[in-house]
Amino acid sequence: MLYNHLAVLPVVIPLTGAAAALLLGRFKKIQALWSLAVMTTSLCVSIWLLAAVWQTGKPFVIQAGGWEAPFGISIGADLLSAVFVVMSQLVMVMGIVYAMGSKDKCIGYPSFFPLFLMLATGLTGGLLTADIFNLFVFAELLVISGAVLTAISDHRYGTEAAYKYFYISQMAAFFLLLGIGCLYVSCGTLNMADLAKRIAAAPDKPLLPAALAFLMAAFMIKSAAFPFHFWQPDFHTAAPTAVHAVLSSVVVKFGIYGFFRLTTLLFPHEAVLIRGILLVTGVIGIFYGGLGATGTYDVKRMLAYSTMGQLGFILAGIGWGTPLAMTAAIVFAFNHSLAKAAMLMLAGYVASRASVKSAAFDVVTGVGRSLPLAGILFFLGSLGLSGIPPTNGFISKMLLFRSGIESEHFYSLLLIGFASVLKQPLFIRRLDWGKVCFLFFC
Repeated sequence: MLYNHLAVLPVVIPLTGAAAALLLGRFKKIQALWSLAVMTTSLCVSIWLLAAVWQTGKPFVIQAGGWEAPFGISIGADLLSAVFVVMSQLVMVMGIVYAMGSKDKCIGYPSFFPLFLMLATGLTGGLLTADIFNLFVFAELLVISGAVLTAISDHRYGTEAAYKYFYISQMAAFFLLLGIGCLYVSCGTLNMADLAKRIAAAPDKPLLPAALAFLMAAFMIKSAAFPFHFWQPDFHTAAPTAVHAVLSSVVVKFGIYGFFRLTTLLFPHEAVLIRGILLVTGVIGIFYGGLGATGTYDVKRMLAYSTMGQLGFILAGIGWGTPLAMTAAIVFAFNHSLAKAAMLMLAGYVASRASVKSAAFDVVTGVGRSLPLAGILFFLGSLGLSGIPPTNGFISKMLLFRSGIESEHFYSLLLIGFASVLKQPLFIRRLDWGKVCFLFFC
């Protein structure tokens, strides 16, 4: 029973913490310390939850209001959701730590830390809910928090980027809601486990293909997968660094999580079709994201493009669909989240110390001479994203490539390998922070 209640605490803690943080708006330092304590506590509970799920080998579910499933709202954690929650909240803690030392003016707004905690609530709730309509509700909370945090950015295009993100996300919400409606009309339930049973019992119901198409479109927009990738660089570049680090590393994984649920829970009978689509979009994303990263003018924008390439590898792992490939996709997602968040924070740290507050290469070139440690760390992070041994990125790619060989998807594996070699070292126009990196971010 205790473990069942653990499943809801990672959602409740940042939610109630955000309300309390709003009351502390006049006391900036206390508000920041409170937010850090709340997020750290939530992370510790999430780790405890993951350890419990791992040890017992079974999911933990709590029924809101005491109403039993499928009639009540269920919050639950299995191994997949628990791993994603720990990954997300670890980056959230890092984001708050960075924000506390940031020079951005928006950090001082009374609403910044409460909104940041609400962002954590939306992401965590979406990962832990076992009710597909509440997945939509938490996704909307995530969008609203992220859009407002971007709109208050110091960047001159922050408001424009926030509008883009909000309206593109509304398109995803529209598709998601249509998909949920089709599922409810077809199956008469919103509980995902119950939905899986009813879809498996009658997979030929007429609205189920439409539901699958709508959900696929929604999750592709959420993860900025090709061809729904166009909004991501502008939006992520304009966001405050602490927010950008979270958005580009873990928030885009919300869509990835959705693909896992589609292929393994809701539509296992259509998994071959879904995986084929994900494999094609993943390979295209690797090429497009990597080449976009090498051709851009801004460090943060380069890292936003690189996220598209990295997500392509994860989609390819889901597309291959074997147990090893799915495991590799999860490992890849976890490692990418930590490395990408760290690199974005380093980029923001250096940009804030340039002559003009900007992450453009022309501005940050040479700044690294006075910040050698930042340059070294960024270079190491670049090696990790590139998959160079002995970094964690190498482990991710080695596991992924091994799964591709095991599943005998040699053509797609060849394309992925070619993309990696094509973009490998385009580096080093000048030996300084702005260019000391492998401009291959696949």
